Amino acid sequence: MFIARQPIFNKIEEVYGYELLFRLSDKSNKFDGPSSKKATASVIGGLFEVGLEEIVGDKYAFVNFDEEFIHSDSIELISPDTLVIEMLENISIDDKLINRIIELKEKGYKIALDDFVEEYNEYPIVPYANIIKYDLMETPLGTIEDSVKRALEDRKIILAEKVETKEEFLEAREMGFHLFQGYFFSRPNIVEKSSVKASSKSQYVRILWELKKEEPSYDNLSRIIEQDVNLAYRFMRVISHRSNNTLFDSIKRGLTFMGFDEIERWITILMLQDYGKEKPQELIKTSLVRTKFAEGIALQGSLRKNIHEASMMGLFSTLDAVLDKTMEEALEGISLTNNIKEALIEHKGILYPVYKLLLAYEQGDWEEVEKIASNEQLGEDALCHKYLESIKWANEISLLIA
Repeated sequence: MFIARQPIFNKIEEVYGYELLFRLSDKSNKFDGPSSKKATASVIGGLFEVGLEEIVGDKYAFVNFDEEFIHSDSIELISPDTLVIEMLENISIDDKLINRIIELKEKGYKIALDDFVEEYNEYPIVPYANIIKYDLMETPLGTIEDSVKRALEDRKIILAEKVETKEEFLEAREMGFHLFQGYFFSRPNIVEKSSVKASSKSQYVRILWELKKEEPSYDNLSRIIEQDVNLAYRFMRVISHRSNNTLFDSIKRGLTFMGFDEIERWITILMLQDYGKEKPQELIKTSLVRTKFAEGIALQGSLRKNIHEASMMGLFSTLDAVLDKTMEEALEGISLTNNIKEALIEHKGILYPVYKLLLAYEQGDWEEVEKIASNEQLGEDALCHKYLESIKWANEISLLIA
């Protein structure tokens, strides 16, 4: 089984919840919700096995349901404080279904209508829905003004889905939308030349250049880090985490313990955290998930010798959005290997399949995932395990670098 998640944001770009996407069998290439009793058992069992809290934390889990799954008692194994029940757009509506929805609402569950295209006043489930989702690809903002107005008057939470640009996000927010789902947060907003504070960038660039020397020096690295007390403190927290709280009497000793490759990754994580302070924190978390997931893909596939490159490629894959620059501009002056730059800028090279797989998995494009995984000889179970492991790791590191 494949499980992926897509973030759902509120008006201030904080994560409200995640929609969970599933692919249950190799015969189902584009499947984002359970559709049978067997699927019910697979999904609920899978969520409990991996730990739903590891996937969504303290946020809501949006899960698609059809008219068969909605009647399953398994639903109630998941707390109404966590689960949002999304009703698929093609469900068959009858009295039995409506009574079940009423029953679930009385138990505290939120009901969402997915890809809403019906007449607002005529669709039978509208009175029972807490959240109404509008797919902006299928129903552009200019075509749903009346429907949105009525939903707001009825105090519904309205969610704009497939928001792809910052402009769409701002327009939907102005119209009154409360929630937003899409990849607008991971796209660069290139309006004018953006810049990072020179002092901050200078420290990181000095460290990265030292690491790229033929013979890097722990003495030089420790001197650079010691010049910035905030950076020194944060880096020592990282070192302590990596060493299971072994005590170190100097930054140099800690650096020696980690080794140059690990230092480079952690410095880059701290750099992205600083660069992205004005961005949604989910963007940094996406970088963290990708770096660990890319590492796992390389380890399982044919790129074992390129694990460090794959990891760095995943980590830098959101740098254009962090800096609001083109990827080519964002990577200028950063000493990365040609393999990494080819994948991120030119979309080619030995690491590009890993990059494509990261994006396809995030978007729940299971047909593309299956194709790439087959080409790279990656097992489905291993891939799902690595993704969930990456989410868990990213959650832990987000707390560490906060």
